[in-house]
Amino acid sequence: SLQIPLRAGANFLFSPFDPMQSSRAMALYLALVLCGVATGVAAEQDARSAVTPVQKVIELMEGMLAKGKAEKHDEQVQFAAYKQFCDDTTVEKKRAISEANEKIEVLKADIEKYTATAAKLTQEIADHDEDISVWKGDQKAATNVREIEKADYDAMHKDYSESVDALQRAIAVLKKQAYDRSQASLAQVSRLKTLTLIPAEAKRAIDLFLVQDSEDPAEGLEVSAPEAAGYEFQSHGIIEVLEKLLDKFIDERTKLEKEEMNGKHAYDMLMQDLRAQIDQATQDRGEKAETKAKKLQAKADAQGDLTDTTTTKEADEKYLADLTATCQQKASDFESRQQLRAEEIEAIQKAIEILSSDAVKGNAEKYLPSFAQKAGSSLAQLRSSAADVPQQRVAEFLRVQGRHLNSRVLSALAVRVADDPFAKAKKMIKDLIVRLMEEANEEAEHKGWCDTELSTNEQTRKEKTEAVETLHAEIDQLESSISKLTEDITELTKALAELDTAMAEATKLRQEEKTKNEQTIADAGEAQTAVAQALTVLKEFYAKAGEATALVQQDPTAPEIFSSPYKGLASENGGVIGMLEVIETDFARLEADTTAAEATSEKEYDDFMSDSRVDKAAKNSDIGHKTTEKQDKEQDLTSKEADLEGTQKELDAALAYYDKLKPSCVDAGVSYDDRVSRRKEEIESLQEALRILNGEDIA
Repeated sequence: SLQIPLRAGANFLFSPFDPMQSSRAMALYLALVLCGVATGVAAEQDARSAVTPVQKVIELMEGMLAKGKAEKHDEQVQFAAYKQFCDDTTVEKKRAISEANEKIEVLKADIEKYTATAAKLTQEIADHDEDISVWKGDQKAATNVREIEKADYDAMHKDYSESVDALQRAIAVLKKQAYDRSQASLAQVSRLKTLTLIPAEAKRAIDLFLVQDSEDPAEGLEVSAPEAAGYEFQSHGIIEVLEKLLDKFIDERTKLEKEEMNGKHAYDMLMQDLRAQIDQATQDRGEKAETKAKKLQAKADAQGDLTDTTTTKEADEKYLADLTATCQQKASDFESRQQLRAEEIEAIQKAIEILSSDAVKGNAEKYLPSFAQKAGSSLAQLRSSAADVPQQRVAEFLRVQGRHLNSRVLSALAVRVADDPFAKAKKMIKDLIVRLMEEANEEAEHKGWCDTELSTNEQTRKEKTEAVETLHAEIDQLESSISKLTEDITELTKALAELDTAMAEATKLRQEEKTKNEQTIADAGEAQTAVAQALTVLKEFYAKAGEATALVQQDPTAPEIFSSPYKGLASENGGVIGMLEVIETDFARLEADTTAAEATSEKEYDDFMSDSRVDKAAKNSDIGHKTTEKQDKEQDLTSKEADLEGTQKELDAALAYYDKLKPSCVDAGVSYDDRVSRRKEEIESLQEALRILNGEDIA
């Protein structure tokens, strides 16, 4: 007989001579083989006999069990890597967002500071402009006053000089005593009356003198005589009057010259002070205007950085939100999938146990493939006068004063006065007074020149030193900024590279996942078709089996035989048809779930790629802005270094010029005030000596 084991402990017994039973057995065998083909496993032939369908189903289910465990483990490994990516990326994004928030606060504070500083500098610049305008008005007013004083001085000095000259010539004419002079020679005396500075008393004395001279001593004589002399010397009185006037005018002219010198010096000092104030205010204004421009530029840069940082932060926040949602969804899916896989493995194990037990006979081939992995995409993201006295008394006075003042000039003059006649001594003293006054004027001019040069040089040294220090500070700041920008650009470039890598990896994973899902959907469809065919065959078989032969009445002596007609295993719990229907349902669910998973993964991939492109565009914009800013700062650095070199040369030249000024303007040994005081005392001593010689202090 032909035996086909369907379930442990049960055999079908067919008669080799029964054609109907043989055909039905072959149909059942072919149906089980078709089910095995639908699950993708070829039946192996034993050398001696064929492998039964139940054994083949058990082998298939054991393969499914091993595959389910392996896929469950692979999914755990894959999710662990994905979870690590989620955790690392979340930490990195939160750190970037926190740093961006801090940077935004700093940038907002900087913008407010730059705005307040620019407003303050604007007011200070306006104050400087007002001060400069006032000082220029003072310069103009002082110049007008000085021009009036100079015109008055020139007119007065001219009058004094003309009066002194006329007196000297008149005295010279009157002092010719040894002969008579013609009337014409008295013209010099007569012209004195025309001078504006001659007092009225002197003019009356001159008129009296001229009237006495005009009287004719030979009046009434008819005999003509030789022409009389125009004037015969009769009196010294007029000469004394004229000499006193001469001395007075000389003294007044000297006083006028001193006043003019002092007035000019005061004007020069005032103008120097005003020019210094104007220059300083102009410099301060320029520096503040430059600082204001820098502050406004810094404000604009900070606003640009604020915009870039805000854009980058918002992109990071959106990316983080999407990533968090995706990671949470993937974690939930992972838990569900792991639970489902565990239940699937448990069900398969139980089914294998059932199929392998002695109580199960004749099961159909079974294939329950694992659900397609909902593979997660890999996501990645990174990102500062005169009168005469005895000569010896004068000499003694000069010696005492010379010792007192430690003046070699007075000591030498004392020796000369002791040896020389009065007139020569007086002239010597007057000449010396004039020379000392000229020296005083020269030294005052030199002092003014020194003061001007030293002040200008000091200002230049101060300005250049400050400029050098400022340039050093600006260069250091520029170098620091360039270094920071270089680091930022490097980090952004690295982040872009990592983002490109992540996008490429996500695209690769998506393509692989899509291919796998499409293959799974196709396989599930094919399997459904095959299972449907197997079910058709089995259902036809069992339908015919229900029409099997009925029992025939047996004789009492006949052996015990079937008590009911055989209708196949279709009615048994866990039968082949039921399992095949479950398999068909599982394949349909596999197809639907895989299709839904493919649509979800495609949407997640599209969202990730969209967020990544936005993040990439923001980073490229940031890199472009920072690269432009870096190039501008490098150009500024080159300019500042050139300015520093030129300014340092100017400072060195100012220091060298200061060293040249020191011997004549600074390191003279005796201060200017001491020299002026000593020279004044020398002049006063000489004037006292002259008064002694002129007899002004003789009691």
